[in-house]
Order: sequence, then structure tokens, then C-alpha cells
Amino acid sequence: MVEDDGKTADTVSLYLRHAGFKVAVAPNGLEGLRRATAEPFDLVILDRMLPGLSGEEICRRLKSAADVPVIILTAMVEEEDRLDGFKAGVDDYVTKPFSPRELVARVRAVLRRAGGSKERGGDTVRVGALVLDQDAREAWLGDRALELSPTEFRMLTVLARAPGKVFPREELAERILREGSEADIRTVDAHVKNLRRKLDRGGSDSCIMTVFGVGYRLSAEACRRA
Repeated sequence: MVEDDGKTADTVSLYLRHAGFKVAVAPNGLEGLRRATAEPFDLVILDRMLPGLSGEEICRRLKSAADVPVIILTAMVEEEDRLDGFKAGVDDYVTKPFSPRELVARVRAVLRRAGGSKERGGDTVRVGALVLDQDAREAWLGDRALELSPTEFRMLTVLARAPGKVFPREELAERILREGSEADIRTVDAHVKNLRRKLDRGGSDSCIMTVFGVGYRLSAEACRRA
């Protein structure tokens, strides 16, 4: 992160480290460019207005040497300013004032678009915009973190490992709830209802489809549109 405001740098670094990232901070444009070109960073966060070099100039020089993802923090919201930044190769903009939690979500999203392997966790299940990090036990739909119970996470993982496959309710009960009683089958329905509420946000297309008389399947197409 290249940021000349110490308080902002400390706050963002704290949130990123808590999310599992290693963070290095440079206080000005020249030092930031030197470190970013000398060390193998997975992503660079730049303040737009920096002493020495602007964030956009640093981005332009970095992109000419390597395809490292770049997020710029800016107080400028004019369309022309953003267009100039995208021409320089900026991957995303975060407008000040911003929520540190939103910035962490943007970092994760940019890394996923850049290939995903740079994110924490080796065992990751992806279907469209849906990402399930098995090591961190975290679920994301696009830029949005999903707050799932352990049972909901297990169920979504089973469905996502075989998108399009129809899972009978009895099989889901056995794999997710460890038992196959009638009560557990009804519990599967309750968990699916909760998952749909968290995944779909009232949209017309559901990521989890009902196959009447049989069970449920994950719709890869609906997850791509999410």
C-alpha cells in the first residue's frame, strides 16, 4: 500500500492483516514505486494524490513492467478522472471516504478476477461469481461476503462441487447432516430456504434450483449472473 496519510495506512493495514493478507506500506510515490518494482507483490493499493509521483503514474509504470493488479484510493469522483485512471491500467477505484471492510472486499474481488491463486486458501470452489474458500471457511458472491452457518457452508460446497447435478434430499441429509431421518430431510429444506435468501437477494433467478420430487441442484448460469 502506498499512502502518505499514516492514520489511513494503519487502519487499512490492520483490516487487511486481520483478513489474512501480508501488508507493506510506503509513505510516498517514489518509495512506493521502488518497492513495488523490486518485490513480488500480488496487489498494489495506491492513493491517487501522493508526494513524488501520483498514483496513476505509479500504476502506468507498474503495468508497463508487470501485470500486477492495482486499486486506487481517490477523493475525485468525476467520470473523466476515472476514465483516465482506467486508461493507465487501474483495476478498481475506491472513493474516499471509504469503509475498510469494503476495501478488503474489493481487494478479494480484484484478486479473484486476476486469477484467484493469490488469495488465501488452496482449496477453493468457484462457480460463476460464487467462491467458497474451504481453508478460510469463507463464502463470497461477487464482491459480497456471505454469512453462512457451518451446515449452510457444507451444503453449498456439496452443490457447488458438481454444478447442474441433482442431489436428492436424502443424499444431502446424509452428507450434510450425517443422518437420513425424515426430520433431517425437512431440515435440508429449511437450510436451502436460508441459503436462497442469502444468495439471491430477491432476484428472479435462484442459484439453487428445486427439482420437484427429487431434490436440489446448483445453477451455474444463475451464479454467473449473480
